[in-house]
Amino acid sequence: MTENPNSVRTTTSVLVIGGGYAGVMAANRLTSRPGVTVTLINPRPDFVHRVRLHQLVGGSDDAVVAYEDVLAAGVRLVTDTVTRIDPAGRGVTLAAGDPLAYDYLVYAVGSGTADPGVPGAAEFARPISTLEEARRLRTALDAEPVTAPVTVVGAGPTGLETAAELAEAGRPVTLVCGGVLGPYLHPRARRSVAKHLARLGVTVVEGTDAKVTAVTRDAVRLADGRELPSRVTVWTAGFAVPDLAVRSGLTTDALGRLLTDETLTSVDDPRIVAAGDSAAPSGLPLRMSCQSALPQGARAADTVLSRLAGERPGELHQSYYAQCVSLGRAAGVFQLADRADVAIGFHVDGRLGARFKEIACTSIHQQLVGEARKPGSYRLHHLPGGAAKRRQLLRAARADRADQDQASAAR
Repeated sequence: MTENPNSVRTTTSVLVIGGGYAGVMAANRLTSRPGVTVTLINPRPDFVHRVRLHQLVGGSDDAVVAYEDVLAAGVRLVTDTVTRIDPAGRGVTLAAGDPLAYDYLVYAVGSGTADPGVPGAAEFARPISTLEEARRLRTALDAEPVTAPVTVVGAGPTGLETAAELAEAGRPVTLVCGGVLGPYLHPRARRSVAKHLARLGVTVVEGTDAKVTAVTRDAVRLADGRELPSRVTVWTAGFAVPDLAVRSGLTTDALGRLLTDETLTSVDDPRIVAAGDSAAPSGLPLRMSCQSALPQGARAADTVLSRLAGERPGELHQSYYAQCVSLGRAAGVFQLADRADVAIGFHVDGRLGARFKEIACTSIHQQLVGEARKPGSYRLHHLPGGAAKRRQLLRAARADRADQDQASAAR
């Protein structure tokens, strides 16, 4: 059979860079439209369940899921690293494989550990934001006796969960907050967390002087002159994003997140959309979390699908309702929040809090599997609750930029 010379190619190629929560959600959802070929590019052959990395460190979970369990059957997985995006040529360069072309690209490269900028930290402190880092930390802990002092730097969710996990395993743990314990939490929930950490034997160091100024092989030095013994120092303070967008000449915010409009479309190229930790919609990025990544992944896919259908893409609106923090295997805190992601005075703690946290972790996996089996079934990104607050934030940001422009002009 000969091909009709007047026929028009109907297949659309979409590349998804990054196989985390946002990337997998986007890839699965894109398979809902016939004629779309989806390729997911990720440096690892397995899916990392990032919200369980602290459990990997504590020895209660391996934090890895086979991609075949969470990816739609129609998604092609390429295990490689993208070194550069060529928007003009609509292609990407890979570290090991041949270049790949695309019609649309989903940028979902996630985040990693920020440079601490503290003397000795890069050499002696151990981050935990990636699978490889968590495994190296686990190896370092296994090499030390259970009585060896451990210091966890950073009192956000990752720091709280890691400190509690290690203390529950019988290790002497000091948590250096660099400020307040659990800054996101309402004071009531914060008191509950402090009590539980105390029961586990965690020493909590708070206050403006509780900032790390140096890390050595055997100690952590604080701004007030104290020196804390530490055979293993865990660094959980701060996240950064890969510089792929910057290296590719795309417009980013100050941290390197791809700058997009409210449909998650790059301000440089309508063929590129972004989702997750590496996206900065309207210069007002959402909280780095799986709670943001899954809806953004679905929204990014919908933007591509809308353009393919000749429709106007919908805009981002994000509802938050809670943050879950595990405190070992037997306790946790489920902190409720308003739709602007501000903690309110109600929380659930103890064993029920741990149960809620486990439900949240399990539901992430279930939502990805559900979208893989029935693309287009995920609906949480359509909830209207966050739209009004998002518009309010955008107006405030625009007014602030206008004031700054006027001030600059006056000078």
